[in-house]
Amino acid sequence: MDFYLTALLQGLCFSGIALGIYISMKIFNIPDITTDGSYTLGGAVTAIMLMHHVPGFLILPVVLLSGGLAGAITGLIHTKLKVNPLLAGILVMTALYSVNLTFMGRSNLPLINTSSLFTAITITTNPNQNTLLLLGIFVVIITFVIGYLLKTDFGIAMRATGNSESMIRALGVNTDRMKIIGLALANALTAISGYLITQYQGFADISMGIGIVIVGLGSVIIAETLINWLNITSVWLSLILVLCGAIIFQLVLAITLNLGVDANLLKLVTAVFVLLIVSLPRLKYQS
Repeated sequence: MDFYLTALLQGLCFSGIALGIYISMKIFNIPDITTDGSYTLGGAVTAIMLMHHVPGFLILPVVLLSGGLAGAITGLIHTKLKVNPLLAGILVMTALYSVNLTFMGRSNLPLINTSSLFTAITITTNPNQNTLLLLGIFVVIITFVIGYLLKTDFGIAMRATGNSESMIRALGVNTDRMKIIGLALANALTAISGYLITQYQGFADISMGIGIVIVGLGSVIIAETLINWLNITSVWLSLILVLCGAIIFQLVLAITLNLGVDANLLKLVTAVFVLLIVSLPRLKYQS
């Protein structure tokens, strides 16, 4: 049972990545690979500040700013230098590897004898239940903020930029600025996942972000499949399903490991699982 609880907790930690990928890929139609670097950046900033005994609630704004800056740089390269968004993300992700390694000073930072968000706040004496409650509250707040933002005039302009850029530009909206802000927001959310998972697992590693984009992509694809099947148009319900997608994704991986699949094959299983999610609805549609 603890095995699946761990998967649930990891799914909640990865909710920021899922929301970030949802904003970049489903709202702006931009395949943003900066995710790999901004996730590690969030973890590196968190680990460094925790090692200097900075309280978790003071670390969060710094993590948001660092992730947002990484996304904004990708947006600037794409909009101002007219570089393909996929290439812009790869360039920033590659640069962030060196930046993260420079910040950390070494490839791994263990957080031994340091407090975290999950130890500083105690709701219940059971550590796992306490972590679950804190993560639940944290994710609910983030989802509420993003949902509220997307329902405002500014959020509607963001969504319209992804749906019909030429139309919204004709209405006087600066689409380049919208893309930059959108990518900054997406990577700030991704950095939050790095902030949470670093405190949850107790260390930050330079390779923690490698391939992490597929976690967010898989979560969003699961959500998109459910949204299409249920014909959902509500922004709030869509965001909730994205969160559910992140949890389902981690639970499937947990079930795979519990069945005895070699942990070395986990990345392969992840890739195959995402492929199945993508292909099954299309095969059903074609048939």
